[in-house]
Amino acid sequence: MVQSKGAIKVSRVGENIKQAREKNGMTVKVLAKKLGVAEKYLNEVEMGRKVAPESFIDRAAKLLKADLNDISMVVTDEALMEEKKTLRELPKKKVESSEVWTDAFSSVLRSVPIYDYSLSNKKGFKEMPVHSNKIEGHPQDKVFYVEIEDDEMNGFRMLKGDVAFAHTVKEVSNNGFFLIDYKGQRKIRQVKVLGNSKVLLVSNAGNLLTETMEVKELNVIAKLEKVEIKL
Repeated sequence: MVQSKGAIKVSRVGENIKQAREKNGMTVKVLAKKLGVAEKYLNEVEMGRKVAPESFIDRAAKLLKADLNDISMVVTDEALMEEKKTLRELPKKKVESSEVWTDAFSSVLRSVPIYDYSLSNKKGFKEMPVHSNKIEGHPQDKVFYVEIEDDEMNGFRMLKGDVAFAHTVKEVSNNGFFLIDYKGQRKIRQVKVLGNSKVLLVSNAGNLLTETMEVKELNVIAKLEKVEIKL
């Protein structure tokens, strides 16, 4: 099959979840309750505004009895830019004063640094709420944002200038997105565990690119949990 100019094969887990949910006749509210997450969170995952962690994808796959990591779907550069335009034009949700006071009393804010891939140059900060001494469920000293430095993962809705919330890890987990060192370079890649100490690295610089290598050849820096699109 000939792809149109600018087409990119991409794993669109959020869209897969939505399609599987609708096939099962479930509403967002019902599936969110079964998964133990907020309805708003599930909506953002389905819209591609959040990168769902592996544990969430696995739970959803079991509930929906579907393979949610299909990478045979296609999204175009034009579609990606149109999606960003749509998100940019979304009206900002008004927060009720009661919600503001609840947040103020139930959490404190901490400045989380934004780094480049080297993690040595700070690009700025983001204020994040601290709950139970953790940020987004991770130890405060393990979290940071990383600024996307290229468009090599654009099919996964990661464009140069976007920032990704991450936390330091030492090992890879299946189907996660990681900041890694390999072949003398620091890159962001989707990692699929193949077994027998091998992994598949997935990127999509123009076309879907995959590379199989030994786990020991990778130096894992951090796992990405969500991406915030630069509007």
